[in-house]
Amino acid sequence: MINKLYNLKRLQTNQQILQKQQLLSSIASIDEEVENTHKSISTATVQAIGAINDFKILAIHKNTMKNHIVKLNQRKSQLLNEVEKHNKILIELNKETEQFKYIKEKQAKEKFKKTIKAEEEAAAEYIQAKWKVS
Repeated sequence: MINKLYNLKRLQTNQQILQKQQLLSSIASIDEEVENTHKSISTATVQAIGAINDFKILAIHKNTMKNHIVKLNQRKSQLLNEVEKHNKILIELNKETEQFKYIKEKQAKEKFKKTIKAEEEAAAEYIQAKWKVS
């Protein structure tokens, strides 16, 4: 039973790690998109002899990109909060896994000791039986 619980906790830990990795990859893609948007803001221009309306449209476009960056940063902070939650869950799961591992190892040692003791008793009985026959 302890072995099954130990394996379950290990499985849950691995699942949490995978979910955390997915979140971290989402954060990395958001960072990349923010960087690309910053580049787009700095490279957006109009023709040198453009109309005033072109400059207004450019300003609107740049403001839209800045708002997009703000939304991306908000999403990133949400994802970072989820990563922190997963970290806390991982810590708890690791504690439980270690506890079950300790119990499992202790049971294995006790089983080994019982096996050794049974073998010693069998050997002692065999020796006693040999002495009686002789």
